[in-house]
Amino acid sequence: MSDRHPFQGNWVARLYERVRERGYDSLTAFAEARPTASLVALAEELGPDDLAGVQVFRGLVAEAERNHQVTRLVRGQLVRELCACLPNGWPAVLDDANRFKVAKALGLWSSFTPTTHEERVRKAGDALLATPPPPGWHPLGPDDELLLTLLPDEEV
Repeated sequence: MSDRHPFQGNWVARLYERVRERGYDSLTAFAEARPTASLVALAEELGPDDLAGVQVFRGLVAEAERNHQVTRLVRGQLVRELCACLPNGWPAVLDDANRFKVAKALGLWSSFTPTTHEERVRKAGDALLATPPPPGWHPLGPDDELLLTLLPDEEV
């Protein structure tokens, strides 16, 4: 167990060193190999005591911006939040308990959205609520057909 706080030292170098140790040339490749894992789970796999989910997300955003793939990252983050909040897929009935789970997933997704995509994410969330996906819908990655319809790639 490390006595190091996640933000002590050069955490960016530590993050990428751990990614390379696991055989990946980018944090994006590491994360996309685990498309349903939460940011916390990714951080724990890379450094259970000295990396945090927010650091993983910062690295993913930086890579997505460099590679003009922010929309793909945003779709991928929705997959992560849906898997955490709705492990059995989209509920058949939006009773109070399920409405809370959906709201939690969409709220967390929104909180992990770069400002450039906030309006698109709000509209996509509204669309999901207005026209819910089929019961049991459980996207397994950012290339899910419904997700591509809700948030098509626009970066150049």
